[in-house]
Parts: sequence; structure tokens; C-alpha cells
Amino acid sequence: MTRKTETQPADAAVATAAFPELGNGAGTGALRDVDVLGDVRLEVTVELGRIQMKVRDLLALQEGAVVDLDRTAGAAVDVVVNGTLVARGDVVVVDDELGVRITEVVERR
Repeated sequence: MTRKTETQPADAAVATAAFPELGNGAGTGALRDVDVLGDVRLEVTVELGRIQMKVRDLLALQEGAVVDLDRTAGAAVDVVVNGTLVARGDVVVVDDELGVRITEVVERR
């Protein structure tokens, strides 16, 4: 299918488009107010350690079983947000509940 194009008459005036100045924009200035992000939900996971198991071993677990992880007791735990490691910390008890005291914020790469 061919498209028909209209041609301008030879004496038509052509003008250069003029656009207003955009300024610096949000990306180059100081950090803008981030309160608008306050209600965004994130999945935060604290990882004590990992292990690879066969399905038969997983199915054989019973109440009271001990699973050996790849970390030693007292080692820092990973704080993962939406699948990305963001910090490390120590497990603490606060009012009979577990918490994490952040000891290191991981640099972004």
C-alpha cells in the first residue's frame, strides 16, 4: 500500500520552530522531596543464610530438626529489598521480637 503525500507549494514560507528553555530539571538539581514515595510498598527480607537441599531431605525435615546454614553464629545478616542487597546487620531482640540493627549499608554498583 502506497501512501500519498502532500507537497508544499514552492512559495510556502518555512519557519524554524522555537521552544522555551527547559531549565535544569529535577535530575541535575538538589534532591527533591521524596515524601510522595512514602506509601510505596517494598518487600524487605532478612537473610540469615542459605543451604542447598535435595527435595527428599526437605521432605524428611521434622519439628526440631536443625538445618546448617552457610554462615557462622553471630555473622551479619543480609537485608534485601526487592531482591537487591542493600545492607547488613546484626540480629537483636526488641521487646521479645526479633529485629535487625543495620551495621553496614552496601554501596550501589
